[in-house]
Amino acid sequence: MQIAENFIRRPVMTCLVMAAVLIFGIVAYRSLAVSDLPNVDFPTIAVSASLAGASPQTMASAVATPLEKQFTTIAGLDSMTSVSALGITQITLQFDLSRNIDGAAQDVQAAITAAANQLPPNMPTPPTFRKVNPADSPILYLAATSPTLPLSEVDQYAETLLGQQISMISGVAQVSVYGSTPYSVRIQLDPKELASRQIGIDEAEEAVQKANVNLPTGTLYGTHKAFTVQANGQMMSAAPYRQLIVAYRNGAPVRLEEVGHVYDSIRDTKLANWINGVPGVILAVQRQPGTNTIEIVNAVKKLLPSFNAILPPSMRLAIEYDRSVTIQQSVDDVKFSLFLAIALVVLVIFLFLRNASATLIPSLALPMSIIGTFAVMYALGFTVDNISLLALTLSVGFVVDDAIVMLENIVRHMEQGKGVLEASLDGAREIGFTIVSMTLSLAAVFIPVFFMAGILGRLLHEFAVVIISAILVSGVVSLTLTPMLSSRFLKPHMGERQRHGRMYNALERMFQRMLDSYEVTLHWAMRHRLAVMVAGVLLLLATAWQFWVIPKGFLPEEDANEVVGFDEAIQGISFDAMKTHQEALNKVVLADANTSEFFSSIQASGTSGLNIGRFFDYLQDPPHRPWTKNAPYESLEAKYGNTAVVHS
Repeated sequence: MQIAENFIRRPVMTCLVMAAVLIFGIVAYRSLAVSDLPNVDFPTIAVSASLAGASPQTMASAVATPLEKQFTTIAGLDSMTSVSALGITQITLQFDLSRNIDGAAQDVQAAITAAANQLPPNMPTPPTFRKVNPADSPILYLAATSPTLPLSEVDQYAETLLGQQISMISGVAQVSVYGSTPYSVRIQLDPKELASRQIGIDEAEEAVQKANVNLPTGTLYGTHKAFTVQANGQMMSAAPYRQLIVAYRNGAPVRLEEVGHVYDSIRDTKLANWINGVPGVILAVQRQPGTNTIEIVNAVKKLLPSFNAILPPSMRLAIEYDRSVTIQQSVDDVKFSLFLAIALVVLVIFLFLRNASATLIPSLALPMSIIGTFAVMYALGFTVDNISLLALTLSVGFVVDDAIVMLENIVRHMEQGKGVLEASLDGAREIGFTIVSMTLSLAAVFIPVFFMAGILGRLLHEFAVVIISAILVSGVVSLTLTPMLSSRFLKPHMGERQRHGRMYNALERMFQRMLDSYEVTLHWAMRHRLAVMVAGVLLLLATAWQFWVIPKGFLPEEDANEVVGFDEAIQGISFDAMKTHQEALNKVVLADANTSEFFSSIQASGTSGLNIGRFFDYLQDPPHRPWTKNAPYESLEAKYGNTAVVHS
């Protein structure tokens, strides 16, 4: 094949082509997003329906069941999970990975409309749905705490100031506030006082609604000016509500404070959050798909000094958990493995060729192939993650093969007495078709991985594309750069033994002894064929047994310095009693030497019962951790037996 001849005779063109590959690859690498795993979007839709005051049994029978009957008719539905609690039902629909999420959303909307006539007529709003991706977990948790400020004021700073500023950072999808406690005015009416004045609860409710309005009043038009009349009747604290007139009895006004207790409070009083033992809220930052996790986290961290400068002195804003740290450590470990593999491959080439220029030529195929692959990854929207770096690490042993074959054939022609240019042309022409066939056959091995279905196929899709791209780029480099460099830098007659140095001859003697040893063992194996066959069968059986008993899993276990736990008390427990139990659990976890940051909460809303609490324990790094991540929690139930702890 004459593919390499033009590149050998035109070295400037070859260098420019390779320089273009390097430039595009380096620019692409700097623009690639960094993550722990490839982006795998799960077509999932969450449906929510509410009916105030309805029991979980009523929500399940009157709301969840009609919706589920309609959802089962949607094509491509893999699983459906529904949870009903006091006044709320949540249904999670997960579709086949091949199903378009927008088309599935339209079918869900049609199913909700079809079930509308079977739902309770007194529902405040129709069921709603939203697209979710279970794989998009928050990448950063910020804790806002204050030992003196009311929790509602801390929540206001988190919602209006911090959350909105962080949401404007490029790549941030949304900022969720966990433990949100907005300010609210609570009115507790006294039935005895109402009865003594013959006032119904509906009258008090109607009076509050009429007095707390903000409606446009109108405009006054004059000869030269027009004035907009502003009449804001909204009351923003408990004090104005106390003077509100509910009714008139015996010609005298009855004010709200006379028939009840009006005070400043929060919207949900059955909620409690602790951050390292101090009440507070958590801001969870989620990233957009395909964005760089590390860059987003660094951008958020740059805003923290400005936030702390404008927050009240008694309010503390700190990083509770940073997911980018484990991602960076994991990616750095794989990068180190990649560089180590490159170094070992180059070392092996040098040990066998024992010539610096001959070693450099095939070794250049390694960085060229890997850097060129980065350009392909950027064009396809991939990320620098553990899977793609694993593919590049495995390709190190593949991409150098073609260059070594090309170099060896050129050297063979030189040892036959040909000139460097002539040997390069003849060797490249002779071996060109072989390199093309080697490259294509090796790339074809990973085609089945490319077409794998399911979640595993989505996860390994990037792996197959990256390793195939690296192999194809290495084939191009071996047919262009390698023969051109051989024609310029190889020395003639480098195969003659008398021209080699002392180290070359010493290594040659060592290789000869290895060859002699192999010959001896080969003769022994040929004379004892039955024993060799029996040993081979036993080895095969032992391998099969090891495969059967070895632990199996979807992904390797990784210590992310995080423990998520749930504690459950008996049904019917009061909020105050559950809060006491949760505070006792907090003390146990905070006293543990492994704990770095700790978040605990009780929330009697949504699909969580009043008897269930949760905690997030972020551990010390493994070098500074006295025990393993699970050891402290194996004895937690024994230390504190009022709740049952489940950890993961």
